Amino acid sequence: MEKITLTARPADAGLRLDSFLAEQAGSLSRSRAKALIKEGAVTIDGATTDDPRKAVVVGSVYVLALPDPVAAVPQPEDIPLDILFEDEHLIIINKPSGMAAHPAPGSWDGTLVNALLHHCEGQLPGIGGVERPGIVHRLDKLTTGVMVAAKTEAAHVGLSNLFAEHDIERAYLALTRGAPRPLAGTIDEPIARASGDRKKMAVVRNPDGTHGRQAITHYKALETFGLRDKGTGLPAAALIKCTLETGRTHQIRVHMSHVGASLIGDPVYGRSKGITAWGSGKKFDAAKAAARAFERQALHAAVLGFVHPVTGETLHFEAPMPDDMEGLLAALRLLPQDDRG
Repeated sequence: MEKITLTARPADAGLRLDSFLAEQAGSLSRSRAKALIKEGAVTIDGATTDDPRKAVVVGSVYVLALPDPVAAVPQPEDIPLDILFEDEHLIIINKPSGMAAHPAPGSWDGTLVNALLHHCEGQLPGIGGVERPGIVHRLDKLTTGVMVAAKTEAAHVGLSNLFAEHDIERAYLALTRGAPRPLAGTIDEPIARASGDRKKMAVVRNPDGTHGRQAITHYKALETFGLRDKGTGLPAAALIKCTLETGRTHQIRVHMSHVGASLIGDPVYGRSKGITAWGSGKKFDAAKAAARAFERQALHAAVLGFVHPVTGETLHFEAPMPDDMEGLLAALRLLPQDDRG
């Protein structure tokens, strides 16, 4: 058990005890400090306190006893990881489709947490008092791409703050049915749980003026493919780059569906299977078949950039599009762009 001794200075006078400990200990979040106080892990001039709101007194000596990390409930599993970067504080991986971030009903094992517990064995000093990696953002189980996880509490707190302040560079690639109009723009529509299905999210603006949490997606069509029909000139499909200002659950999937360009293969927000393309022949058949056969939402987290929360180094990572999306993209590129194809 590690003990941290702190003496209150004039500048600390009147601070809440949990805020004081989080600030002075450096690697603790306020919520973790609050929990430790309530567990009786803090003494003031030798007397134990359980009041996180207690005002700090100048000259008093505060001792924080950090318990040894307890074993995590998820079990380590030897699962290969595509590691883009790693140091003593954090790890960046290129997550494959089919891997959930956390153990949950339906995915109790085979998750990123299970893999990291094995890979980082002996390197996790404890986050929140538990020997586990710190997952500060998630990708859906079937979404691929760049993810970061913290190995220390200091990195976990720093990364959490970066994501909370939206001070993160994130770019995604999506293949959509049709294309948004205009082909580049910003979707600023609030998102909340769908009223009819608690497992789904939706754009929510109620008649009484209430709405969901703000969600902002910037998008740009990098390529369009084929025609939905001969008369309108609307694309049959598109490759879209999305950058996020916010990070709501299913944000890109919900926003793209909202503007009429749902992700190919999306089992939840897709309006139908496959694509509608004008024309006939082997090229059309191959593209339609590839879209119908795609078994997950065609979404890939391509870019992640941020300032290292401990070292201050500027980090930027890119993950190539996975093979299944590359195959779908190649098939869509066979579609003629107009009726002269």
